[in-house]
Amino acid sequence: MAAVEYAKDLPAGFKNRIEKVAIVGASGYIGKYFTRELLKTGKHTITALTRADSKNVIPEGVNKAVIDYEDPSTIVKALTGQDFFIITLSVRAPRDLGAKLAAAAAEAGVKWVMPNAYGPNPRNTAMYDEMGFGQAFRAHMAKLHELKLNPVLLTCGFWYEFSLAGGLIRYGFDIANRKFTRFDEGDAKIYTSTLPQCGRGVAALLSLPVLPEDASDSSTTLSNFVEPNSAYIKSFHVSQNDMFASLKRVTGTTDADWTIKTESSQARWANATKALQSGGGIELDGVTPLGPFQAFGMVMYSRIFFPGTDGLTEKDIVNDKLGLPQEDLDEWTKEAVRLVESGELATYGQ
Repeated sequence: MAAVEYAKDLPAGFKNRIEKVAIVGASGYIGKYFTRELLKTGKHTITALTRADSKNVIPEGVNKAVIDYEDPSTIVKALTGQDFFIITLSVRAPRDLGAKLAAAAAEAGVKWVMPNAYGPNPRNTAMYDEMGFGQAFRAHMAKLHELKLNPVLLTCGFWYEFSLAGGLIRYGFDIANRKFTRFDEGDAKIYTSTLPQCGRGVAALLSLPVLPEDASDSSTTLSNFVEPNSAYIKSFHVSQNDMFASLKRVTGTTDADWTIKTESSQARWANATKALQSGGGIELDGVTPLGPFQAFGMVMYSRIFFPGTDGLTEKDIVNDKLGLPQEDLDEWTKEAVRLVESGELATYGQ
């Protein structure tokens, strides 16, 4: 927002709260947690935007608006009258879809939007560039502001249980085969969040007053988190070594039960970057040929473990301001083990 606004200065009828929330991906991998936690507050009317041919089941208590991505007027119609628009998209969604949705939101008169950027610190420009999407991210943020939208960023790091269960490409663990690739010394600490914590973060943000009442109001408001600011949340601040210790506790194993190797995070990133640029084809640990999708994941996850990690400190984290709970590391490591054993991640991104 270009200048500080106060609720007292706005026209009669202004509501200093978010009541109507629209979401794309309400039943998706992270969207279902957003939807679940928003419903729990009882403060919002939630509308799920969905394609006519979608097989996803819309949660009870959520309105349904059928849209056609090839017909922007259907998106505009669905968003008209909404206060806030949450965008969650598959990693395989068309690259221009976020921009298309944002343009429809602006045309519909929506002022507040949460873009599809749920990950590590977006203010670390070098990291974003080296992950391969810095330029695209900055261009998208500039476009949102150009459209007179207020983009609210939820910065939650990579999802803990998802990433721990995701094999060697992500946090460096193959739980099923008890393999661990330690990056450097394994002691670089990163901020990471569970999926339910991400959901609670969104629900807490959208339960805040939109604007301060006047210049003397220093309470936390939704406007505090408009880009270039972010709502930085966490579940844990942990290293690979911390994760490994938790895994051993949860599984009742020792170092002797695992095949452990060490690899330079920077060399790993360079190899993955080369594979991505060439369309894939390298092998990870001599076993798995990497396609472009896997190479991209390896680029992101190896980069987050560079010395200095994502540049955040505890003073950046807003858990206390949002009333988010502390979580137990071993409990969510157990969930990662369950995800592996159940095979639930096998179709992620398909």
